[in-house]
Amino acid sequence: MTTFLLTVYILMWPVIVAGVLFVLCRGFMKEWLEARREGRDII
Repeated sequence: MTTFLLTVYILMWPVIVAGVLFVLCRGFMKEWLEARREGRDII
């Protein structure tokens, strides 16, 4: 395995984690804003 491929392999995990975190936060914000508009608690 070359150094370049090993570097790409190691660096792709933070990108995947950041993408998942972004999707989760976007979903939470969407639900929170919708609940706020309707005047109800999110929980």
